Amino acid sequence: MFNFFLSAIVLAFVSLPISGQVKIPTPPTPPVPFTKSLQAVVVTTKDWTATQGGARLFERKSAKSKWKEVGKSFPVVVGKKGLAWGKGLNELPSDTAMILMKVEGDGKSPAGIFALPSAFGSAAKPDFIKLPFTKLEEWTECIDDVNSFHYNKIVNRMQVGIFDWKSSEKMLEIGEQYDLGVFVAHNFEPQKNAGSCIFLHIWKAADSPTVGCTAMTRENIETILKWLDAQKNPVLIQLPDQAYAQFQKKWKLPKLK
Repeated sequence: MFNFFLSAIVLAFVSLPISGQVKIPTPPTPPVPFTKSLQAVVVTTKDWTATQGGARLFERKSAKSKWKEVGKSFPVVVGKKGLAWGKGLNELPSDTAMILMKVEGDGKSPAGIFALPSAFGSAAKPDFIKLPFTKLEEWTECIDDVNSFHYNKIVNRMQVGIFDWKSSEKMLEIGEQYDLGVFVAHNFEPQKNAGSCIFLHIWKAADSPTVGCTAMTRENIETILKWLDAQKNPVLIQLPDQAYAQFQKKWKLPKLK
């Protein structure tokens, strides 16, 4: 009888850490609609296959005010295979059967309108950042396993609980490119295989495209981060020139000169 109770106590003790680590991911908070955004990072490329483009910053005083450009435009690089429609705040074109949608691992950056909810970096949060901030640690990972509960989320492996992924991006190991960055809320209510881990971050070089992010010089990512304000519901608007012209009036996008 003593051995039975001893075994039960040991089993209960061993089970505690395991059950304590089981955490079910909370549903994502839906981003604020684009109609309420007061800041926009606008990225345009010459066509769907271009890997280089330009970025401009726009802001407005209220949801009913006109967009005004802030500062000067600057160069960016996008995915090595160009752009494809992503899952964001915009409605998709009506001919959805004919459009190319972004999928996991396709080397394309997402096209559309996307919230910019948070920032990250390899050091302590700089004083100038007004977005929620994640300091990258040894165990910080962005999950790109399409079968994971944590797909398209930045997590700390030692804190998240359920280790159900076979593939992830160990963010601190990326190095200088992730010294500072902004999380792009593409596929924010994760749909399996629709793409993950999309950021604005520092580029390797002006002629070095990404595998799906949008990258720029450190100076320009700092400029963006000094300007972005969580209270103004900032967004990324990213489209080829022709698509931007097509949807500018319908979606009430900033006018480009």
